Amino acid sequence: MSTSRRPTMSDVARVAGVSVMTVSRALKPQTPVSESTRARIEAAAEELGYVLNSTAAGLSSRHSGFVAMTVPSLNNSNFSDTARGLTEGLRGSGFELLLGYTNYDMAEEERLIAAFLRRSPEAIVVTGGAHSARCRSLLKASGVPVIETWDLPADPIDKVVGFSNAEAGRLMAHHLHSQGHRKFGFIGGDGMRDTRGADRRRGFLAALHELGVTEDRVLSEGDPPLSMGEGAAAMTKLLDRWPDTKAVMCVSDLSAFGAMSAAQRCGLSVPADIAIGGFGAYDIAKYALPDITTLDMSAEDIGRKSAEMIVDALSKGGPASLPDRIEIPYKLIVRGSTAA
Repeated sequence: MSTSRRPTMSDVARVAGVSVMTVSRALKPQTPVSESTRARIEAAAEELGYVLNSTAAGLSSRHSGFVAMTVPSLNNSNFSDTARGLTEGLRGSGFELLLGYTNYDMAEEERLIAAFLRRSPEAIVVTGGAHSARCRSLLKASGVPVIETWDLPADPIDKVVGFSNAEAGRLMAHHLHSQGHRKFGFIGGDGMRDTRGADRRRGFLAALHELGVTEDRVLSEGDPPLSMGEGAAAMTKLLDRWPDTKAVMCVSDLSAFGAMSAAQRCGLSVPADIAIGGFGAYDIAKYALPDITTLDMSAEDIGRKSAEMIVDALSKGGPASLPDRIEIPYKLIVRGSTAA
């Protein structure tokens, strides 16, 4: 899949019907351009996905030497592992990593992408496949490799390194069902912001319905990333509403740890009275008591494969040799929180 040419100031001038010099003045603050002309030029820039390169005038080369990456959370070890894998994979290539934090906010992602593009990154790595319309337009028009990670979007912008969150949810549902459970719950956060968490929930519930379980016991508690405290609060509410629940999938291991603690404070034994599964293969899941069944999607490997794809796409002397889509294998780690 090839990337399109990045729009230039000349393209904006042509669409707006003005000179390049006028475009240059209009896209800078406090310059003498009429408001109607400025508005026409800004509309043309928006249509083309053009952003002003604020460093171009001072550079003798078009190469910035950095790769931009957006992550939704800074305190999530999964995303820090991915950033570490990307950094290590780029080592020796001459590229450095510039990191931006979106807080699961599409508007903030859009702002960051525009800011990155003003500094001419060599490539852009984004978390997830759901973006605002303008963000997609900016990424498509960037003229550099764009890699969407942690997801398998149906309509990728350019390149993908990820896995199906829905299939991961399905795998956990089948595991819990295989342990003999028939009354299930799901604990997650705001599905509008955490689209990958929403996909896990969708896959989990779809698998249960296929297995003949039609009752949905879903609770959303707080904004992503869901904390241990929010997981505990959600489990307390779930048990108050459905006290006969026997198995719960949580959107992450942090929320699963909080949920398990809340269940134990209610006098329930895990897994004898209620089984609990998480997602992410965090250290806390490994050392909890009991240790927590989880899904491991090789977070660091996502970063390493993204780096390989970037270096391959930017290598001189021939076309890219790697595919545009790399699926990362994930695995279910069965531990004490669900074991029969």
